Amino acid sequence: MGGPNKAFEGSPWIWKDGEFVRWKDANVHVLSLAVQFAASVFEGVRCYETPRGPAVFRLQDHLRRLMASSRTYRMQPTHTIEALTSAVMAGIVKNELTSCYVRPMVLRGYGSAGMNPEFSPIETYVPMWPWGAYLGEEALQRGVDVGVSSWNRPTPNTLPSGAKSAGNYMISQLMVLEAMSHGYAEAIGLGPSGLVSEGSGQNLFMVLDGEVITPILDGTSLSGITRHSVMRIAEELGLTVREQLVTREMLYAADELFFTGTATEVTPIRSVDGLEIGEGGRGPVTELIQTRYLELATGAGPDPWGWVEYVEAPKAVAAAL
Repeated sequence: MGGPNKAFEGSPWIWKDGEFVRWKDANVHVLSLAVQFAASVFEGVRCYETPRGPAVFRLQDHLRRLMASSRTYRMQPTHTIEALTSAVMAGIVKNELTSCYVRPMVLRGYGSAGMNPEFSPIETYVPMWPWGAYLGEEALQRGVDVGVSSWNRPTPNTLPSGAKSAGNYMISQLMVLEAMSHGYAEAIGLGPSGLVSEGSGQNLFMVLDGEVITPILDGTSLSGITRHSVMRIAEELGLTVREQLVTREMLYAADELFFTGTATEVTPIRSVDGLEIGEGGRGPVTELIQTRYLELATGAGPDPWGWVEYVEAPKAVAAAL
């Protein structure tokens, strides 16, 4: 299914607080705190088609981060990670999916009309749907054109950027809309100090003099699970990996640039602000990392870290249906 800006039809079933409901019936009230004040945290997880059947990539890490985000916003669900794991696996089986994007969500529903969330119930949903490359299949090979946004990422004491909350992504929408208005596919955000932070919903890597460099986690960006995966993969491939402060002009001087994220996977950047990066396409180091990442996630290569979790259909159904 197409890129991020295309409408789609979802899968038939969504897990909601212990039961499956029809896609069209998974609704929240207009006065839920999720709608009024963006009281929602979420995760994005990919399930890949593999020779052994559907497999979810780093599901436990995603669910642990979902719980941490929920705790930050004082909206911890009653469901355990084990229960949510079963919900994801059962949803894949029930929806008869071989590959998909999974979006576990915890939100505050209808109850209070003000800021005090005490009387607004905590609701948990696990929707999923077929979804291809976020920026398009062609982007994985040719790369994308991006622009540095005029919208800065927030300081650590304004919004907790380490929590994956819906409210944080209002800035991301502004970044993407601005980028698209200038003819770019995506945006790169700077932190309040003017140093490079991340993309609208992706972490960023650069290749410079053979080294793989990514901005440090300074409280303005998300500690991406794909970011961590790529760092481990790059080390496995014998590459030098460094976290450091990255200035805007370093982007222009890079030999290669690429985004990482669950939806984005490993997507090359071919230009920034109209300036061609390297040879203006997918560089050799990016291709090496991208190939290993997709081999691992799709079960085509070794998984030394145990990141791939295979869907066991009978077990999943028994556990959650």
